[in-house]
Amino acid sequence: MPTLTPGERHDSVLTFLERRKSVPLSLFRGPGPDAPTLRRLIGIAARVPDHGRLEPWRFIIYRPDDGARIGEALAELALERNPQMREDELDRERKRLSRAPVAVGVVSTAADHERIPVWEQFLSAGAAAMNLVTAATACGFAVNWVTGWYSDDAEARAILGLSPDERMAGVVHIGNHDAAVPDRPRPDVDALISDYAGPATP
Repeated sequence: MPTLTPGERHDSVLTFLERRKSVPLSLFRGPGPDAPTLRRLIGIAARVPDHGRLEPWRFIIYRPDDGARIGEALAELALERNPQMREDELDRERKRLSRAPVAVGVVSTAADHERIPVWEQFLSAGAAAMNLVTAATACGFAVNWVTGWYSDDAEARAILGLSPDERMAGVVHIGNHDAAVPDRPRPDVDALISDYAGPATP
């Protein structure tokens, strides 16, 4: 694959990134990406900063049938955790991974390393999730990145296919939609920027 030419501009890419937005899961419908497209998207997802080339992430593909089974198990576990849950809340758990034609779990496999801190590895998994979001959106799909309570619950992670030492950086839902999605208010960029003013005061 050819590399980018130094100094080469891609203004259309900048415009695309300025317009990207998530699609509410309630608007999702089929179809999702076919197998070759999904493989290409995941290849792009893996093309991220990765200090030490540790590849501290992996990807799990959840189809609707998988999502239905997982949803039932998550609903049962959620009810154990909170017996006061309402039926509509349990129904939301049942549908958690089956609202899109395809959901991709971006799993952080970060581990202790003599030179590379775990938090850097977590960031790499987050970058992989964002690459997947961006690439799928560029293909015209509806996309939404969700990280739920299951990432911090060992039993829930096991239901999702994760080992005890792994964490779910996020589940990226991919499908299609018909309705226009209005943009939401965005941050005031100027309020986020400052020039370096010397060491911080303790």
